[in-house]
Amino acid sequence: RRKEKSALRFSLFIGFYRSTDTQTVCGWSLAYGENKQNKNPYGYYHCSKNGQGLRQCSMHYIRYDVLYAYVLARLQYWSMLAQKDEDNLLKRLLNASDRERNSAKKKQAAELKKAEKRKAEVDGLFAKMYEDWSAGRITEYNFNMLSEKYQNEQKELETKIRQLHETMEAAVQTAADAEKWIALMKQYVNPVELTAELLNTLIEKITVHEAVKGEDGSREQEVEIYYRFIGKID
Repeated sequence: RRKEKSALRFSLFIGFYRSTDTQTVCGWSLAYGENKQNKNPYGYYHCSKNGQGLRQCSMHYIRYDVLYAYVLARLQYWSMLAQKDEDNLLKRLLNASDRERNSAKKKQAAELKKAEKRKAEVDGLFAKMYEDWSAGRITEYNFNMLSEKYQNEQKELETKIRQLHETMEAAVQTAADAEKWIALMKQYVNPVELTAELLNTLIEKITVHEAVKGEDGSREQEVEIYYRFIGKID
């Protein structure tokens, strides 16, 4: 039975946890281990980049029970909000990035208008140049040289315009993504335990930072949860 519990602990967060150094994100997954030397043995996750003997990252870790309790508490919190006040939760999710999103939207709209205006100008110049070449007002050499120049600029502008449209459409999708996540959250009313299904449905990844010890010996550790569709909201 103890082996079954260890296997469950090992597999539960597989694919979700990532370790980060104090200064740089190492990007490696955390490996599961057990401290059996303590009076009360416990499971924990540690940075696999350090654990494989590479020593390229600090030996930071987090206890299984601490991570489990934190993730469960956050999901219970969001579940409670989704059940009790869906409208305010939606506003909270959207307002969290509204200012940044609106600023970016204005900038993108201005860039799009400028690119579309220049594209119309280049199209007009290209058409006028063709008329001049047909009428013999410019040489074929000059026509070919200018033609290549205008065609290259047309392609660059078309790519930029397409990318700006895609970016602006993605920003509009934010509201739909928030609603989608809330709908998923409402399916899990006050979860009392973590399961692989629950984590796969609601969470994209979990990032664990190295713990910082205070002068009084206390230990503080940052854990970031990135939820599906909406990213980090804590």
